[in-house]
Amino acid sequence: MNPKTHGVARFGSFYAGGRQIRISGQPVRTISFTQTAPYEYDPNGLFHIEQAYVQYFIPAEPRCALPLAMLHGGGMCGTMWEHTPDGRDGWAQAFVAQGFPVYIIDNVERGRAGWAPFPGVWPDAPIVRSAEEAWSLFRFGAAGDFQARRPFEGQRFPAEHLDTFIQTAVPRWLSNNDTAADTLCAALERIGPCLLMTHSHGGEVAFRAAARRPDLVRGMVAIEPSGFCRPGEVPALGASACLFVYGDYLDATPTWQMLTRRGIEFRDSLLRAGIEADWWELPRMGIRGNSHMLMMDDNSDELAQRVGEWLLQRY
Repeated sequence: MNPKTHGVARFGSFYAGGRQIRISGQPVRTISFTQTAPYEYDPNGLFHIEQAYVQYFIPAEPRCALPLAMLHGGGMCGTMWEHTPDGRDGWAQAFVAQGFPVYIIDNVERGRAGWAPFPGVWPDAPIVRSAEEAWSLFRFGAAGDFQARRPFEGQRFPAEHLDTFIQTAVPRWLSNNDTAADTLCAALERIGPCLLMTHSHGGEVAFRAAARRPDLVRGMVAIEPSGFCRPGEVPALGASACLFVYGDYLDATPTWQMLTRRGIEFRDSLLRAGIEADWWELPRMGIRGNSHMLMMDDNSDELAQRVGEWLLQRY
């Protein structure tokens, strides 16, 4: 990020949330950090796990009084907001340039937040997304066209850089949803009242955190959320407005047909609760070809500008 280009006055980072655990009964063993550094390693002791890492960028001339917190999707970390697979600036830079203080979150087990390498601390084994799964699930192309790398007609995702995108995949543990919501609340306490942008699985984590701490989430942008808070938690949401953004090819798989229906149902529940809830299905707005990773598609700057204007009109 170039401060001269994006007008960054300052940047930094912090950790938030998590808990301490004590490991005991494990054998001490001799290891080598390098070829010349043998060491007696004791794996027992006090450790901190389940924290979030937050990196922030404060513009020199803010246009929005509320910071914008960005939460990644499942099997990803905060880097998804920082750059595109073909080397362009990401949404982090785009929103800083629009005058938003931006806070990029690596939640529990992701990126620089780290994960718990101790057996039995988390009940399940991690899963990692393959290139084949990403190709079809993220709607880059049909499953049968993966080997040929033949994307959907009109596809805006830079499919020729799929290998670079797959490098961003990180392990995830399916048992940590509640923990992720708790840790997100801890991060939001450090950030203060804010606008919260989420992607995919991050939608469930974010909506649940927003229901627990309605004083901290004033507005939300949900990019193709795959999960939501529980129905009984909707009245607790403190956000005055929520924007849902969906790309193209939603009828390509039964999974996305189902997730879109559930998104509409959740949007309707927000409207019934008196929350402004706008639904952007981009093809209906004349914008075609966007994938699940629309912040990486070739029109990502245009979409960031539209979302930023929506936020600035309200906050």
